[in-house]
Amino acid sequence: MDEEALLKQFAAQFAHGPDDADDTDAAAAAQGADSTANQATDDADQSPATFDTQQFLNGLDAIFDRHAAATEAGPYLEQAMVDAENAGDEAGLLTVLNETMGFYRSQGRHKENQWIVQRALELAARMGLTTGTSEAWATTLINCATSMRAAKQYDQAEDLYHQAQSVCRHSLAPTDRRLAALHNNLSMLYSETNRPDKAELELREALRIIEASSVNPDADIDVASSHTNLALTLLTEHKLEDAHWHAAKALEIYRTGHLEHSAHYASALAGFAQVCFAERRYADAVTGYRHALAVIEECYGKDTDYWRITADNLRQAEEAAAQAGATVDNAGVAGDAGALPQSGSRLPNSPAQGKTGANAASSPSTVSVSTGSAGAAEAVSACPVSGLKLARAFWTQMGKPMIAAKYPQYTGRIAAGLVGHGSECYGFDDAYSQDHDFGPRFCLWLTDEDYAAIGEQLEADYEALPRKFSVDAQGRVTFEAHARSDASGAFPSAGAGSPVTPRAQGANHRDGVFRIGDFFESITGYHTAPAQTAPHEWLMLQESTLAAATNGEVFADPTGLFSKTRQGFKNMPDDVRLALISKRLGMIAQAGQYNLPRSLKRGDGAAAWLSIHEFVQATASLVFLVNVPMVVGYMPYYKWQFAALRKLSGSMFALLPNVGEQLETVMRLSSAACYGGAGFGEGGKGAAPAIEKINDIVEQIAVDIVKELKREHLTTSGETFLEWQRPYVEDHIASDDPVLKSL
Repeated sequence: MDEEALLKQFAAQFAHGPDDADDTDAAAAAQGADSTANQATDDADQSPATFDTQQFLNGLDAIFDRHAAATEAGPYLEQAMVDAENAGDEAGLLTVLNETMGFYRSQGRHKENQWIVQRALELAARMGLTTGTSEAWATTLINCATSMRAAKQYDQAEDLYHQAQSVCRHSLAPTDRRLAALHNNLSMLYSETNRPDKAELELREALRIIEASSVNPDADIDVASSHTNLALTLLTEHKLEDAHWHAAKALEIYRTGHLEHSAHYASALAGFAQVCFAERRYADAVTGYRHALAVIEECYGKDTDYWRITADNLRQAEEAAAQAGATVDNAGVAGDAGALPQSGSRLPNSPAQGKTGANAASSPSTVSVSTGSAGAAEAVSACPVSGLKLARAFWTQMGKPMIAAKYPQYTGRIAAGLVGHGSECYGFDDAYSQDHDFGPRFCLWLTDEDYAAIGEQLEADYEALPRKFSVDAQGRVTFEAHARSDASGAFPSAGAGSPVTPRAQGANHRDGVFRIGDFFESITGYHTAPAQTAPHEWLMLQESTLAAATNGEVFADPTGLFSKTRQGFKNMPDDVRLALISKRLGMIAQAGQYNLPRSLKRGDGAAAWLSIHEFVQATASLVFLVNVPMVVGYMPYYKWQFAALRKLSGSMFALLPNVGEQLETVMRLSSAACYGGAGFGEGGKGAAPAIEKINDIVEQIAVDIVKELKREHLTTSGETFLEWQRPYVEDHIASDDPVLKSL
């Protein structure tokens, strides 16, 4: 089994079955959410609820207790959603959605889970939970983030986890197990994005919290799960001895607590098997995988990714055992641990800690990189890593230690990350982006008080940081304490300060030290997001402006103040979102369905081309609005509009996923449609075929939009001329503010 297989097994343990500490506590967390949300619902609606949340949870527990989840849990959850919605019980519905997310993850039903994630976030926003620090909001964020992570939507998952961290600081006690779940799930994300050192730290913190909260840690299933997860992380760091101890400790806890028939036991068995494989104990690896498969089949059935991946790893272990001539103990598959260690005993003669497998003897090559003056046309080589990855490494290796050494009393008060203008903040940078504003950089965000005390000196210390670095074949970035010339001459000497163009200097600087409020004001004109009750202010903000204020990554935010401010700009009021959807429907109808065909019939190519532009802009914006900016972000400015649209459309969670490609086809055909193809290489066929194709696409997009509006219960009309859909959408706007309604 090569390193890729190791990572595959590692992902299998985390992404399926009882992958999270929050699975065990999901019901309790949901009940807390139910209580908090019920209060919000009661304030707004005194109608009696007919959905019994506790009865729902008891019924779900009964299904899992008799190991019938594979066939019964899905229909049960789907019916519960209908019942809660029919009863008008928003709190109960949020509970059902949280439980459904966990079950769908365990079944690998990631595409279906998209609807659940989006529905939960929309419901929480409608209930007014997103502006507070309630347990309901914290629970929902954690579950949504975990679902996104399981679907490999890592950027969105990490953002949701960080939002959850900010909420949890205020809503949960220090020993609350949901905090452990959050650390546990963050560790999985870090592991799956090749940051094992950060994953290990998160898991150790999760284990500390769970042990502190446990009545009997030696028989606690959550403690066992944490040991397994930590063992697998240590394995990826080649810390075999520690990995073995934690994996064996997990099995010991299951036996002490007589928990061998728990679904979680499969993860512990497979985790120990993975450690044995790395230690070349192939026979014991086979035994562990066989036990794991038996438990998975009992609890989940065979038709899951969890079963298939574990079966594949068993096959590889059996092949390795056969090649090594090892004898496998076939006794006691389901109920007995067989050859697995008892009481955490250590298997003898394991190999010394270090690299194993195909990459054991390899040493990565490195590429030296240094930054010089901005816009240097003679740049010799492009940096092989993204700007965000470079920024994170620069912060971790240079910025964070500098603050710890020079500003120790402020280490718990300074936020760091990279947000704002620049292609790298969107994750769209490439080799062509590196001729300006590219290089090691990050932002430091301070309160007004802290900025007054240390801002100027901290800026000077930031500018003085060395920026010489190298990148190895695995994409790992290493900064050097002192810049030196590259002997090969492939790269220029490191320059001092940040590489910036004139528009990114002075008051417009894009990195360095900022007051939190000033940073957001420089982008949006507001220190903090407009009030939820000020729709006219929200409507004055361009989506591209909001995109720049909410993109990028936050590397550290000890107080949570920066993330809270940033989250305010993400949380567009739903009335405003609906008003914008209505406006976009009007422009799609006006430009695409009405003016475009009329302009083409007149032979006015210029007017037709401008109509296409307006149609494309409005439609692209609508896609982001329908997918909810809180979930997918805002549409960025024109240069990156289609890059963002392609990324969104490629997600398994996307609504209206085909529209982006259809819009690109319209643009590709626009020259032929508007000008008969003259000079554009369309082969002299004239305008007619292109016009027909464009008109067909415009109408198909309209049909798809109406279907989506119906799915979201925003309309009951099948009318495909989208102007007539606007009143139906606007009926869902709760505010009476006339600025939100069409004339």
